[in-house]
Amino acid sequence: MRQITALLLIVFVLLLGACATTPGTGSGPPPGSAATAVDEYQIGVDDIVQVTVWRNPDLGITAPVRPDGMISVPLIGDVQAGGLTPSRVAADIGQKLSAYVRDPQVAVILTDLRSHEYLSRVRVTGAVRQPVSIPYRQGMTVLDAVLAAGGVTEFAAGNRSSLHRKNGRGAYDAYRAYEVQLDEILNGSDLSTNYPVAPGDVITVAERAL
Repeated sequence: MRQITALLLIVFVLLLGACATTPGTGSGPPPGSAATAVDEYQIGVDDIVQVTVWRNPDLGITAPVRPDGMISVPLIGDVQAGGLTPSRVAADIGQKLSAYVRDPQVAVILTDLRSHEYLSRVRVTGAVRQPVSIPYRQGMTVLDAVLAAGGVTEFAAGNRSSLHRKNGRGAYDAYRAYEVQLDEILNGSDLSTNYPVAPGDVITVAERAL
């Protein structure tokens, strides 16, 4: 009898573990914040990048990427930026600066996404006063995007809103929807679904059934 009880207990624990690791269907937050999405973004010509070096402000620059894909950094000259991610560019700059600066801590931030402006837009549709397609900005959240659309209409069912994000980076990748409790966000009672948005996101505000 004890062996049977122990066996049942093991099966129960395994079932609990399987449930805990099963992917959600959109009830959780989107995978990756906006910062992550931007960090994977490949820098293009005309994008504005900001380079900072900790404790070395004179080495910092803010400049557009030239048509040849390069940016000029003090001490080391031209550095390839076009076609690379911000983290890769930061690593390359850090490696080159190490010949002049001890243990350089480099950060590369995109301040204006110009090259892929269309792909980088955030769109708000549904029961908003003015459906919009707006340029992505670092730090932008669901609330920022909805306010840019003029807020919701009197017919909005805010708590049935959704954030749609591509599963991949291709043009025809499927979108996955994540629930947004917009009513709670707007009245300030619960901001847990005020997700950071990413380039290409689509926010849909549902309408109430008449």
